[in-house]
Parts: sequence; structure tokens; C-alpha cells
Amino acid sequence: MFSYRHAFHAGNHADVLKHMTLIAVLRHMLQKDAALTVLDTHAGAGLYRLDGDYATKGAEAVDGVLKLFALAAGTPATPLSPLIQDYLALIAEFNKPGRLTVYPGSPFVAQRLLREEARDKLKLFELHPTDSKTLAANIAQLEAGRQVAVSREDGFEGLRPFLPPPSRRALVLMDPSYEIKSDYIKVSACIQECLVRFPTGAYMVWYPVIPRPEAHELPRRLKTLARQAGKPWLHAVLSIGQGPEMDRVTLPGEQAPRPGLTASGVFIINPPHTLKAGLAEALPQLKKLLGRDKRASFTLES
Repeated sequence: MFSYRHAFHAGNHADVLKHMTLIAVLRHMLQKDAALTVLDTHAGAGLYRLDGDYATKGAEAVDGVLKLFALAAGTPATPLSPLIQDYLALIAEFNKPGRLTVYPGSPFVAQRLLREEARDKLKLFELHPTDSKTLAANIAQLEAGRQVAVSREDGFEGLRPFLPPPSRRALVLMDPSYEIKSDYIKVSACIQECLVRFPTGAYMVWYPVIPRPEAHELPRRLKTLARQAGKPWLHAVLSIGQGPEMDRVTLPGEQAPRPGLTASGVFIINPPHTLKAGLAEALPQLKKLLGRDKRASFTLES
């Protein structure tokens, strides 16, 4: 159950899509004066070293934020979309000029944007014993006081007492590891309950696009739940393709190469009205900049 560690995958293409979208959602929601509560059900360790042993083992950031950062540092033929620019600018704030060695996970992305004067709140849930301890230590360095709370428990269960929040404004982020099949069912069941408890909240689900029936069924379930509740939704998927190494003929006795995660999606219920246009501009650029081959693609539907 606790074999998954996001440190191995920090800064990959899935993180680019997830955190770019998260920033865009938060930017819009924070335009209103009323306090916002952000609940992150699977927060991870919060901060990751891109030059550390975990990240360099799979080198997934090379096809993600590192590639995007390097291309942006040059002279892009086409100006980067506002969503991509905003994402890169926030990531750069955690690093020395011209270098990218630290990657902020969703807890630090969210906290960087929240307002102290508006009394915004960030509730972080992480059940993994090591990551929960690391998360608590990383958050303690912020000295954010009561703005940020860390809880070592199952986020699917832990968020219940916080919905609806006193201000009636909240964003819930769900991005479990999906290392066990039941996570897919838990996500849809949790969203269903949340829409009953707090139908006006914003809900953002990240999921991997992998050859598993549950992964393909999840967005269909979420569409059904949103439609039954009469709520708007937005669904974006980014695939970077498999790369030329997957086309190589495998010799007898040789183990076939594994492409790793090549695509992921984000599903938002009650999205900001500006998000679709922003993603419509950003996704084609991400496909072009991060794509490994002609099989790279994206979809955007609502």
C-alpha cells in the first residue's frame, strides 16, 4: 500500500499538467474577497529535489518541467501561453535564477498563492508514514501558522468535516497514487458524496491514463456525477507519446522496454469560466514542447 513515492515522478509531464491547471484554478478563485479553503487529499512530501536520488532514478522531469524550463529559457518561436508562463514563473520562485533543482508539489504551489489577509486555509492529508513526516517538516519551515494544517490520515475520509467550509468557498484536489485499483472507485465515491455535502465547491481530480479499465472508466463516472448534479465540468488529457525506444525490435531473451506513464488527465467540476480558453491555448503548446513523437496528443472537452 505504501510502495508509491511521488519523489520518483516529481516534475514529470503529469505534474506539469496538474500544477499548471491547479494554478489557473486558484488564480481565478482567489479573485474574490471571501476566504478560500483548499483541501489536498493526497499531499505527498510537498517539496522534491530534482537532483536527488529519487528524481534522477527515473529522470521523469527530463520529459517534463526540465524540458519546458530549458525551452522557455531560449527564444520560443511562439510566445508561451499565459498558463504555461504562470506555471514556470511560480516554479522558478523556489529555485535560484537560471537553475531548476527544487520542485514544489501541490501543497507548496497552493500555499504560495493563498492570501494571509483573507484568512485562506490549506488542509493537507497524507497517509504514507515517511511522506507525511517529511511533509510536516517541510510545511513547518514556512512558519505559516494556522493557515496550513497537516494531517496523517486518509484524505478521502479526512476532508468530510471540512465540507462545506464556513466561507462556502473551497477547492478539493484529489490525486491519489492509484497504485491499488480501489483508488478509482474511492475517487468517484468521494466526489459523489462531496457534491451532496457541498455542491458549489470546485473539485479537481488528476488521474493516470494507463491500460487499465478503471482508469478509462473514471472520467466517464465523473461526467455522469457532474451531469446528475447539474454541474459544469472540464476534462483535459495530455499524452506525450511513447518515444522512439518503444519502436525498437526486442531481441530474443531481451526484456521489452517500458514507456512509463505517457499520459494523464485532469477533471474539474465547477471549473472557472476562464479555464477552458486557457487550456485550449496551453495544451497544443505542451503537446508540441513535451511530445516525444507524432503520437503525442491532447483532448479538451466540457
